[in-house]
This record gives sequence, C-alpha cells and structure tokens, in this order.
Amino acid sequence: MIHPVILCGGSGTRLWPLSRQSYPKQFAKLTGERSLFQSSALRCTADGFAAPLIITGDPFRFIVIEQLAAVEIAPQGVLIEPAARNTAPAILAAALHLAAKDPAAVMLVLPSDHVIPDAAAFRQAVQTALPRAEAGDIVTFGIQPDRPETGYGYLRLTEPPAGKTGPHPLAAFVEKPDAARAAAMLADGLHLWNAGIFLFSARAILDAFATHAPDLMPKAKAAVAGAKTDLGFTRLDAAPWAELPDISVDYAIMEKAANLAVMPYAGRWSDLGGWEAVWQESGPDASGNVLSENATAIECKDTLLRSESDGVELVGIGLENLVVVAMPDAVLVARKDQSQRVKEAVAALKSKGAKQATAFARDFRPWGWYESLALGPRFQVKRIVVHPGASLSLQSHHHRSEHWVVVEGTAKVTVNDEVRLISENQSVYIPLGAVHRMENPGKLPMVLIEVQTGSYLGEDDIIRYEDIYART
Repeated sequence: MIHPVILCGGSGTRLWPLSRQSYPKQFAKLTGERSLFQSSALRCTADGFAAPLIITGDPFRFIVIEQLAAVEIAPQGVLIEPAARNTAPAILAAALHLAAKDPAAVMLVLPSDHVIPDAAAFRQAVQTALPRAEAGDIVTFGIQPDRPETGYGYLRLTEPPAGKTGPHPLAAFVEKPDAARAAAMLADGLHLWNAGIFLFSARAILDAFATHAPDLMPKAKAAVAGAKTDLGFTRLDAAPWAELPDISVDYAIMEKAANLAVMPYAGRWSDLGGWEAVWQESGPDASGNVLSENATAIECKDTLLRSESDGVELVGIGLENLVVVAMPDAVLVARKDQSQRVKEAVAALKSKGAKQATAFARDFRPWGWYESLALGPRFQVKRIVVHPGASLSLQSHHHRSEHWVVVEGTAKVTVNDEVRLISENQSVYIPLGAVHRMENPGKLPMVLIEVQTGSYLGEDDIIRYEDIYART
C-alpha cells in the first residue's frame, strides 16, 4: 500500500483576497466544485492506496475533517503541527508516525493545493515509480514544462526523458531562473519543473534525515513520542516542536541525498501560484475571459472577473489583461502580469492594521461558521450556520446580550436552567451574563441571525464552561 501524506498547513497569500491566513487557498473551490484539498485527497483514493495521513495546523483541523467527510474520505490520521515549521519537520514527523507501525511503509508526500486534472495518469506515474521507492530510492516528481516559467524551481536530468519510462537519474536541483535561463532550459529538454511531490519509504527518508539533517531527529522524535490524542486528532508535542528549525525538505534533504531519482510527469499540472495561473487553469473563453457566476464582461479581453458573493454583481467594461476579484470585504484589481505582487498588498494592509490582510470574512468554527452582516457602535448582526448534530459551547458574556432568530432548521437553546426548541421564524433573547448554548439537533444545517448589543462585542468576551470540541 502507498500511504498518501497530504501537507495541509500552508497559509499562502498569493491568491488574496480569496486565500488568507485564516482560510488558505487549499480549502477554496478555485477551479471546480471541490476544493483543492478535496481534489488532492480524491486523487489518491484508489486500489493500492491507503487512507491519507493529513498534516495541518490547529486552526484548520475541523475544516480538514469537514471537507474530507463531504467527499466520503476517512483519513488514517490527522497530525496537528503546534506551529508551522515548513516541509522538512512535517515530513519527518509523518515518517516517524508511519514507521512506528511499518518502517517499510511507502509514503507519497504531496501538497494539498495543486491542480492535476488527470488523476488516473498521476496514479499510474506513482505506480511506475513505486519499485524504485521500495528499493530505497527517494523519488521526486518532475513536470514536463510547456513554457519558460520563472516561478518554479527545476530538476535537471542527466539525459532527456523522451521515449523512456520510469524514474530518471537526477543531475541537480535548479533554483527559480530568470527569463533567459528559463527559455534555455525549456529548449535543452533536460529540465523539469520541481513539483514538490515525493515517493519514498519511511525507512529511506528517516535514514536520509539521520545522515543529512541529524539535528532535526531528536526534537522530531520527542514531538511524535509526546503526541496526544485530542478528539481523534494527534497533537504533536509543542515544546520540542518549537525548537525545530523552519526548513524545507529540499534544503534539508533533497539537495544533499545521493539516492535520488526523478519521475517525469507529462500531464497537466499547476500549483496555482497566482491569479494568472487560476485564469489559465479555469479555461478562458474565446475572448480570453474567465467569469464567475456573478460576473459579466462587456467587450473585455484576457480578463479574470470573479465575485465571491451572491449579493455582489461584478461588471467589467472594456477591460483587458486584468484580474478583478470581489469579496464581501475586499476587492483586488490588478494587471494579470502583476498579480503575483498581491503579497505586497497583504503586507501593506498588515502595516495599516486592516483585518482583511489575514482574516476571512467568513469565520469557520468546529460547529460551522459565521459572518458579520452589519457592525456599528454597540451592535453587530451575524449570520450563523450550525452543522447537523453540532453544538456551540456552554458560555456567557460580560459585555453583551444577544437576540437569536432562527431562519432555517430548528435550534435547541439553553438559557440558564431552561432548555427549549426554537423553530423557523421564532426568536430567543439571551440576557447579559446568562449561561447559554445553541445546538442543532436536526439533520440539516441550522441558520440563524444573531443581533448583539453591548459595550464590547469582541470574540474574546466568551467564558466557556463546557465544550464538546475541548476549547474550555
């Protein structure tokens, strides 16, 4: 069995404002009806593949479970990183975790945010590379380039891959080139894009870490050995994990190991590293335009118009080579060839203290999500969606009272010693200081409108007494 290990801890900003620190791009539906993370998991769901092992951060753990459940995938485990430490510590922790059960376990390590449309062809490439991994080699996957791309690292082969199947010897890793160098590498036929996808046995990668990055081993072993189970998640021990360096597996291992091989992959692939890549992968129409459902283009050319809100109609007139992304709380307008610079926009927003730099308009919680509809002095109006069978914590507030109006489904409401059911079009008042809880006892999502009033409306004004998600 091949054990997929999906790295799902990134919080990239290159697709801001849709991707933010609180809800990164792997969970968004960028090019279809499923998120990139869901597509990554489904890509490895087939005969010969074990259930995936997910590595993610604490803020995303319930999103991971929810999105996997939506595509009917039960993971073999979810490892929670106490802090982001890049790919080398994450892969090392996964290898130690798997090796405890089977040192010969073969790991397929892949990011959660790549687009590979032909899942069957990708799985066939993995199966073709499997004998080399079982023999002790570290196999990295290289993408056949179709343009002189300056945004990717490259893998240089010892000879062109054309006409030959199976893994090839690796000559060297090549850093992201300038335009002239990228054009030369495309022409020589010896270079592939570095996809950041790997196949190896747990034993082989642990041996590589022991040889090339031995300083990482003691702390990683301690983090895995001290891990604790929490609501089905495996939390790595935070103290030793904090002492691990922030380092990629390429720098720690791949650029030093001798037992490397490259498996060429000629199918379509993209890491969706920017809005121009999203435009390209979304299939532009005859005029080169990509439009979301709530977008309209009039005499536009080579333009991406995307509205992420049903209440916002986006209209472009006479636009060319632009990216326009409208969110409920932020709008991006950029030339397509300048859209990689959104990191600068995020940095500028952070410097001025704008919450849109990192916080998503919709706040995801273990029980569902909420979004703010209106906010003013001493009041806030929220839409709250609670999943079937889910429950908010038993809590109280020092500074605010609340009115709840159920608009879909039925809510089981606790206010002090009283428990009752509130149906659609009914409401309940939560006085200041009252101990209260909201639950969804039904089989469909429950939606309510919450009106808060008080002197302070921050999310930190919550005293939790009981919580099924262990947040007390």
